[in-house]
Amino acid sequence: MSLLDVIPTATAPEKADDVAVPARRGAGAALWLRHIAGSPSLLLAYVWVVLMLVATFAPGVFSSRDPLAQDADALLVNPSLSHPFGTDDLGRDQFARMVHGTSLSVQAAVIAVLIGLVSGALVGLIAGAVRGWVDSVLMRVVDIMLAVPSLIVSLAIISALGQGVVNIAVAIGINSTAGFARLMRSEVLKVAGAKYVEASVFAGHGYAYRLLRHVVPNASRSVLAAATMEIGSAILTVAALSFLGLGAPPPTPEWGLLVSEGRTFIATQWWLSLLPGLVITVSVVAIYRIGRSLNRGRTSVVA
Repeated sequence: MSLLDVIPTATAPEKADDVAVPARRGAGAALWLRHIAGSPSLLLAYVWVVLMLVATFAPGVFSSRDPLAQDADALLVNPSLSHPFGTDDLGRDQFARMVHGTSLSVQAAVIAVLIGLVSGALVGLIAGAVRGWVDSVLMRVVDIMLAVPSLIVSLAIISALGQGVVNIAVAIGINSTAGFARLMRSEVLKVAGAKYVEASVFAGHGYAYRLLRHVVPNASRSVLAAATMEIGSAILTVAALSFLGLGAPPPTPEWGLLVSEGRTFIATQWWLSLLPGLVITVSVVAIYRIGRSLNRGRTSVVA
């Protein structure tokens, strides 16, 4: 008997489901809102992420300045109301560059996580559902990928693909495949170990139905929560690789590049590196806070 022969199935009548689902959804939304309102740190995290999304798709909302425009009369200006993050050695407004750089950083991180999520979940699903020698071979490959430091793997992939934000996203995505695969396999096995697994066999459901109706939805919940936190990690990795000069070439604004460019003036104009670094840090912490909340919320609401 294969793993899919022991996957649980719902036994409630379809009519009952049709009536109960809207009520559960409404109650879940109200519970979610109360959960956010009762946790100041979580509320701030959501506010910050919303601001990031606005900056990603509509940077003009925060700054109307051209991030590439140079001003010879405003070189290395201190932070002020007109220049919240100051200006660099070419007179470019650092706040405008930070806002417009959000798009590249966030999009690269999301693309990286999508690549890792889709490929890793597929590998984990195959390994957990088929088992046997297929599982052994796939997991040994995953173990090898996990044994090598992620930054080294990313650098190797970028060296092969070339410099650029898209290539960074592909490298990070390939590198995160192993983690998602391991988690997906674990969740598939957990679903198979439920006490009511025999119901699927007795109901006479087919292989494809059990796979799509029970395995994927139940096993993917933890994986999706982990993917949320992985976006924060991907943003940090994108910034680190851009800091090393492997991301978008100058003068394209990008978070890691802004930190790198400020190193030259760290002794006198320290805010050129510090402020972009703080934005990166707060963004990663906010995304991780939301991801942790979603992961806990699968079974209960914890502030």
